[in-house]
Amino acid sequence: MKMSEDILKVNEIYYSIQGESSLSGRKCIFIRLTYCNLRCSYCDSEYTFYEGNDMTIPEILKKINTYDCKLVEVTGGEPLFQKGCKPLMRELIHSGYQVMLETGGSLSLEGIPQDVKKIVDFKCPSSLMEKKNLWSIVEDISANDEIKFVIGDEKDFKWSIEKIKKYNLEDKCEILFSCVHGKLDHQKIVEWILESKVDARYQLQLHKHIWPKESRGV
Repeated sequence: MKMSEDILKVNEIYYSIQGESSLSGRKCIFIRLTYCNLRCSYCDSEYTFYEGNDMTIPEILKKINTYDCKLVEVTGGEPLFQKGCKPLMRELIHSGYQVMLETGGSLSLEGIPQDVKKIVDFKCPSSLMEKKNLWSIVEDISANDEIKFVIGDEKDFKWSIEKIKKYNLEDKCEILFSCVHGKLDHQKIVEWILESKVDARYQLQLHKHIWPKESRGV
């Protein structure tokens, strides 16, 4: 695979609502980039591993400009796997967009524009990608960012609490909990959050409750 800062492989660009994070429910343009360096056990977007079309940054900007929306999320796959991701985000900021980045917690955050809201999805044990987490990146997380833990079982939750305390994550940014869709009862994880006394936000992944499981571009 030839990596370039000038051309990105884009899986899809679509207009929907933000399903997660503190901006949940807002209209949002999604730029989903191809490729991922992880293989999570519960991955719901395996189609992003290889499928996509080459696009220049001007072509991407032209496409998203057709939507009446100024909130953009760059996601994947793992968007930081492509060299062109950071230049793309710089151009989006320069063009007046509010930019979010969804990243898997395994790659460096160095060089990401300060105005970008980073959503860092550290991988819990049930993902089978726990050892890929790059914990040194917590030093590059600001108060504008958010850290997400996707919980598959009680072991995942207890592990997350340990990491939150070990790295003082509550003092760095907002903490998000969600569950592997269809695997864990929402009431149960909410009870765990209340018992833990951790200052965190529980999120329902709205898009998965609105559209069928197999839907793409939502």
